[in-house]
Amino acid sequence: MAKMQVFGHKNPDTDTVASALAAADLLAQQGLATEAVAQGKPNQETAYALDYFDLQPLPVIDRASSDEVVLVDHNEAAQSVDNLADVTVYGIYDHHKFSFQNATPLYITAKPWGSVATILYYEYQQQQLTIPAKIAGMLASGLISDTLLLKSPTTTDYDRQALPALAKMAGIDDIEAYGLAMLKAGTDLSNRSIEDLLEGDAKSFTMGGHEFRIGQVNTVDIDDVLTRKDELEAGMKAAGYEDFLLIITDILHSNSKGLYLGDAPETVAAAFGQQLTDGIINLPGVVSRKKQVVPPLEKAF
Repeated sequence: MAKMQVFGHKNPDTDTVASALAAADLLAQQGLATEAVAQGKPNQETAYALDYFDLQPLPVIDRASSDEVVLVDHNEAAQSVDNLADVTVYGIYDHHKFSFQNATPLYITAKPWGSVATILYYEYQQQQLTIPAKIAGMLASGLISDTLLLKSPTTTDYDRQALPALAKMAGIDDIEAYGLAMLKAGTDLSNRSIEDLLEGDAKSFTMGGHEFRIGQVNTVDIDDVLTRKDELEAGMKAAGYEDFLLIITDILHSNSKGLYLGDAPETVAAAFGQQLTDGIINLPGVVSRKKQVVPPLEKAF
């Protein structure tokens, strides 16, 4: 019988990969046969963390091969495996809003915290189980990634308490230095294709009848990314979504700009109380798609 597969959303980020590893281990320590997998190759930031802790990338899937699965860092079918409707969801660990329907009872652990890594840290504590050092390192990395070193508005006191504890387990002596090095590893955009910039961390949403694609890319130089504006817009057009918004985030100064292509520029501008100029909108203080981009857009649309 195939091991129960544990996986996060499409275009996996560091929190997704870390959470799949940890949830698989957590359940294995409780007697279940599990396998951590991913819906895509690791991005540069995640690859840095995996290499730092001497771990291999997770096997890549687009369809589940086990009868039962565990979802981490997502619960929406559009972000999950292609055959989700054909398998049984055993459990979910998530920190997003819920849009999930299921025919059978299941385990759900959902908290409005900064990362799923944080949730899993406390799950280990509650079960009185030991977190392996390498997995603790990945959980710390996922927490750092999703909260931008605890600077994101999604950060909670639970995250602030979990990070130093995980870092100690993992042997990370200087959290700030490690976190900045990892985040910067993910901002080297020089060799990334336009498709990767647009789709590397992108999610789909339905808002007021609009099919909205929202991507996000982290950098230390927003204007450098925008030198490729014409190519990015061509890629957005080719992707075929009704509305496409790329959030370009400066991780050092906690600001963003948005590049928008679609038929509702006035609504997008009104959502953020800013002007759209040549498809670009300033988003001061915005770093979180989940808390600072999606809610105002949903309200406006």
